[in-house]
Amino acid sequence: MKVVIIGCNGMLGTDLARVCRQEGFETQGFDLPAMDITDFDGVRTLMPDADWVVNCAAYTSVDDAESHREEAFAVNAEGARIVARVCAGRRLKLVQISTDYIFDGRTTRPYSERDSPNPLSVYGTSKLAGEKAVRAEGGHFLVVRTQALFGARGPNFVKTVVRRLRQSDDPLRVVQDQVSCPTYTRHLAEALVLLVKLDKEGVVHVAASGHCSWFDFAQAIAARVKPGAVVQPVTTLELARPAPRPAYSVLDTRLYQAWTGQALPSWQKGLEEYLVEEKFV
Repeated sequence: MKVVIIGCNGMLGTDLARVCRQEGFETQGFDLPAMDITDFDGVRTLMPDADWVVNCAAYTSVDDAESHREEAFAVNAEGARIVARVCAGRRLKLVQISTDYIFDGRTTRPYSERDSPNPLSVYGTSKLAGEKAVRAEGGHFLVVRTQALFGARGPNFVKTVVRRLRQSDDPLRVVQDQVSCPTYTRHLAEALVLLVKLDKEGVVHVAASGHCSWFDFAQAIAARVKPGAVVQPVTTLELARPAPRPAYSVLDTRLYQAWTGQALPSWQKGLEEYLVEEKFV
């Protein structure tokens, strides 16, 4: 099997390439500046034949997107449409990575694939527009919604917490009224490989097992990296970040489990594996 990975130098793309190679797949990756997914002619010219194309490229700065709407939509919506159009025209199967932030978080139960999206932020709105664009192009597609990613390549919450703990003994203030499911990109990459092997199509939620608040997650990190460090809970209102975020955006992964016969490991297991891999502990 040949898999093309767009955004191969990013956090998910790096782990996906590694897992694909371990699986024995022929793997080819593209990233900026060689491939710009907002350039239709460039994508069409560079795209090789493949069994699957996985689009990991995205504008992911949630807060910056509030003041850079055009840039976020250019990549997350128009870029997704361009990749999907090229794939549909060439009959290449496409995996499009999406997010829990397409939901508003005004519920107390995990979101299923059947729930209606209602994004609160520019980032979430742009990712939902990307999903719709992929669907509209009419090719074979699989939209994989996931959440709260952390991995070896690129910035993420775990790296930020570890850095702050090492730089200062001051209390770490972390929001406690936003609940998600931190997902290790290595585990997500393994799930993506399984899904393409099963030749799945449609929309599916894939995230680690369990859920926690960002405050709980920070406490778990601190307990392993700097025992005794003080982590203080704050509210979303106190934090006052530019982009609104869903209060409860846990994804229901029962469809993924039905398709594959397994669940992803817990967020705790993902965190431990990541901390060891990065030599943070």
